[in-house]
Amino acid sequence: MPMTKTMLGRLSVLLLAIGFAALLCTGAGLVWLVETTRNFAYGVEQTQDVRLAASHVLSRLQDAETSQRGYLLTREASYLEPYYAAEEALPRDLPDLARLIAQDGGLPAPPQQLRDLARAKMEELARTIALASSGQWEAALAMVQTDSGKASMDAIRAVVAGIEERGSRRLAARSAGLDTNGRRLLIGAGAAFVLMLGVTLGAAALALRYTRELEVAQAAVVAANGSLERRVAERTEALERASDEVQRFAYIVSHDLRAPLVNVMGFTAELEAALPPLTALLDRAAAEAPALVTPEAKAAVAEDIPEAVGFIRSSTQRMDRLINAILRLSREGRRALQPEMVSLTALMEGLGASLQHQLDAAGATLQVAPGLPVVQTDRVAAEQVFGNLLDNAVKYLDPSRPGRITVRGRVAGTQAVIEVEDNGRGIDPRDHGRIFELFRRSGRQDRPGEGIGLAHVRALARRLGGDVECRSAPGLGSTFRVTLALVAPATPPPAPEELDR
Repeated sequence: MPMTKTMLGRLSVLLLAIGFAALLCTGAGLVWLVETTRNFAYGVEQTQDVRLAASHVLSRLQDAETSQRGYLLTREASYLEPYYAAEEALPRDLPDLARLIAQDGGLPAPPQQLRDLARAKMEELARTIALASSGQWEAALAMVQTDSGKASMDAIRAVVAGIEERGSRRLAARSAGLDTNGRRLLIGAGAAFVLMLGVTLGAAALALRYTRELEVAQAAVVAANGSLERRVAERTEALERASDEVQRFAYIVSHDLRAPLVNVMGFTAELEAALPPLTALLDRAAAEAPALVTPEAKAAVAEDIPEAVGFIRSSTQRMDRLINAILRLSREGRRALQPEMVSLTALMEGLGASLQHQLDAAGATLQVAPGLPVVQTDRVAAEQVFGNLLDNAVKYLDPSRPGRITVRGRVAGTQAVIEVEDNGRGIDPRDHGRIFELFRRSGRQDRPGEGIGLAHVRALARRLGGDVECRSAPGLGSTFRVTLALVAPATPPPAPEELDR
């Protein structure tokens, strides 16, 4: 199955999601291992503090006992300094040891047992020192020579050894847990690496496959473009020929229709000229021989014939205007464009001056915004485009409010955008498209016109490389937006046979 862009995108997103998940899991594992290591290090520190504090208490008690032995043997009071130091420090060291054991998760019994044994040992040492200090050296030595002192120290050493052994077990357990966690993380990291490597290789394979298929498709497109450009050129030429044929057909039809129309108009004029003598004859007959003049004859001469002649006259005049409009459109469609530099500001001001009489009569104002674009276009066509729009704006102003017509413009890319805005009657949105069709009008038909102007405007705007559109609503006015190419395309002159017609 060929690799489409959508398929590539979905697979790429899937691979990225898998890779991201692998990275996320690896990162979470690292955080977990760091936290576990930190907890282990903290536990090791606590255990070491417990062991150090226990050894310190044991050392204090051993120093006190050694100090007692030295005093009894030498009878020198200076040997008692370690004893006094232990007597002063143990009340602080024993509670600290109990607190450290509790923080490390140990049981309260061993520190309490050690505290009781230490108190008993210090009381024993105090009694012998008191006897010796009072001169009862023999009694003091006799008390030392018993096994009670040795037994108490052995008990203290056993408790301290139990505390240290518990610490060693906790260190071993924590070390084993840390090793297990490290191996798990190493396995997970290896799996994540393999997964990410697979994702990378899969993405590279997808990209390579898509690139190859894209190169094949591009080669096919390049091959197709050669024939496509040729077909487009042939089709464009055919369309241009068809357009020229349509324009020539419209010109010929409208031109040839004028001959019978002129005949009809001539015979209509003869009928109009014959009516006065016929009316006079009928009046004379009515006066001299009334019986010969019937009511039907009188009605035919006085009413029916004049009415029919009037209908024929108005219809021929309308047809004459339509034929002239078609001829004008045909000629404009075949006229060669002659682009020149045109200042739209000057062009609008000139059109406004030519409409000043209508503007004054309607009580309206025309405002041309400064800085309208300068374009290279056909001046005559541009004047016809904007002349029609301004004429319509004046024609369809709302008499219930002062008329206002505004012209503004700007450059957008390779086009000039000109807007002609008025506050007139407005156009129903349903008619925004049809008003540009030939012979189609919108709204009340109380203004003269044949529905030619806006169709002419659109045809000319498109010939000038642009278009025209309408934004309007009833009662809110209208805005006609005209786009023109900054450089209008030139057209070849008409064929000699067309100039002859």
